[in-house]
Amino acid sequence: MKTVFVTFLLFFSMFIGFAQEKSKQQIKQEKIIVKQNEIQALVDSKEYEFVASTAYPLGTRSIDLTTNPNYLRFKKDSIFSEMPYFGRAYAGIGFGKGGGLDFKGPIQDYSITKNKKSYTILAKVKDNSDYYSITLIVFLEGNASLTINSSNRNSINYRGRVDQIKVN
Repeated sequence: MKTVFVTFLLFFSMFIGFAQEKSKQQIKQEKIIVKQNEIQALVDSKEYEFVASTAYPLGTRSIDLTTNPNYLRFKKDSIFSEMPYFGRAYAGIGFGKGGGLDFKGPIQDYSITKNKKSYTILAKVKDNSDYYSITLIVFLEGNASLTINSSNRNSINYRGRVDQIKVN
């Protein structure tokens, strides 16, 4: 009788232990929620950076940027950009001068719109030679799409990720 009771008790305790373990789907869902909360905190803080993995110039094929260091940083009330540019320049760009979208300046207009699956961030900034209109769509898992319109160049689109600012 003792043996039957002890055996029953062991099986019962094993089933309770298995019932308390989380499934792979529950663990995956918890990781997604944690990442969404991180992205929301970054966007709310106004201190984050976009790093592109691919550029999509107007009217041509995509360009891989994984080996090309680049960023667009938002720091409270300013934007800092060191993004490569591929496209047509109209004015204000001297021959042989860098050619990238390298600028910094205070944000003139800044707005955030939250949708079901993303944040749409609109910002404008002016530097010494150009005026930039920036549209950044940040998806809840951290992927992002960046479009930069310039008064002196064709617009360009980038795909990449938004994350905490990494200082080199």
